Amino acid sequence: MNFRLHNSLSRRVEDFVPQDPNRVTLYACGPTVYNYIHIGNARPAVVFALLARLLRRHFPGVVYARNITDVDDKINDAARAAGVPISAITDRYAAAYREDMARLGVDPPDVEPHATTHIPQIIAMCERLIAGGHAYAAENHVLFDVSSYADYGHLSGRSVEDMIAGARVEVAPYKKNPADFVLWKPSSDDLPGWDSPWGRGRPGWHIECSAMSEAHLGETIDIHAGGVDLQFPHHENEVAQSTCAHGGKVFARYWLHNGMLTLEGRKMSKSVGNTLILHELLDLYPAEVLRFVLLKAHYRQPLDWSDTALQQARATLDGWYGVLRDLAAVEATAETPVPAEFEAALLDDLNTPEAFALLAGMADAARRSLGSDQAGAAKARLLAAAGLIGLLRQDPETWFKQTTGGAAVDAARVEALIAERNAARAARDFARADAIRKELGELGVTIEDGAQGTRWRVGA
Repeated sequence: MNFRLHNSLSRRVEDFVPQDPNRVTLYACGPTVYNYIHIGNARPAVVFALLARLLRRHFPGVVYARNITDVDDKINDAARAAGVPISAITDRYAAAYREDMARLGVDPPDVEPHATTHIPQIIAMCERLIAGGHAYAAENHVLFDVSSYADYGHLSGRSVEDMIAGARVEVAPYKKNPADFVLWKPSSDDLPGWDSPWGRGRPGWHIECSAMSEAHLGETIDIHAGGVDLQFPHHENEVAQSTCAHGGKVFARYWLHNGMLTLEGRKMSKSVGNTLILHELLDLYPAEVLRFVLLKAHYRQPLDWSDTALQQARATLDGWYGVLRDLAAVEATAETPVPAEFEAALLDDLNTPEAFALLAGMADAARRSLGSDQAGAAKARLLAAAGLIGLLRQDPETWFKQTTGGAAVDAARVEALIAERNAARAARDFARADAIRKELGELGVTIEDGAQGTRWRVGA
């Protein structure tokens, strides 16, 4: 099967051919750890971890790096407000990020570089850029000279004039050009800083990723990924400084960008105040419901987050888990490969809408197979396909007996009430049976009477 990816650099879908199939390199921009992340920040983590999982299935060696930005003005503000060192903030929220990613079913990266542990590499890159005439020191700052790189703007498809007009460009007397961006800046005594040839200071945002990717993946990497909101200025600046620091070598051969999240049609933004915190959502909904919504739309398209989308995801997963519950006594065929057509959809630029449509068809086929000699194979195909994208990983009974946030209800109490109800029905005490059904409903439990007895699940 051909692996095809949309390359933002060429603006078209291309066959993916790594420079070394024995060491495929992937870098994705990670979080700035000053607070819990919002659901929009979770989309690239989910999407590009899935990409890494697919790459591992087709290439013998993959190195996936996802960084942690642990020095930033927002971190400084949070630490100052709490009266603690920045490490107290960054350690806490980096740990929370890892925990939330694990709950969401996101595979950890092979490498998780932190900006603060790469200060020597950052300083060295700044020195190389100055020596090559691509950066200059001014008033304890180091700035990249945009005029020294003729292809500046190629990734985002903007002219320098348009980028200056459309960006919040700091006007400073020490800049040669308004578009020049900071590689290193001075730190006052109350801010974190490191000794450098230009005085005590700290790195600019963009140079951190260039230095970290160089340190762990090399001067030219196969794939660089991140949100489309980072395409300019962050990724554009990475291309410029890395290309110039490496003597003109290509920095990243393929660029992948995921679309942004909207909240019921409106742009999700902290400034607007309509962001949804992932840490809180994981306590309100089963993690697979959130993962379902994050993957359902094609990664390059905008994704509208809404209560309706969450309800539809839960209803679909309930249906699929219901099939597995009906097939609980059927042994899935051992060592069943992922269905070829399902994997082919994912290899076609991560076409998750097509993959989900195929998954729905497999669930229907498994439902129809109940009682036939094809049931084991149908169940295995469904599990293999869903497992590849991180769904249907729970026992069906556990799925139906969890609360909204994934915790288990008091099953013993529910079972006791059901037994009491069954006894009341046998005694033709229907008033008591109805009262117990109502009591179960108040606990959030729905019961279903059938040939196999009374089954129950949490939710409507």
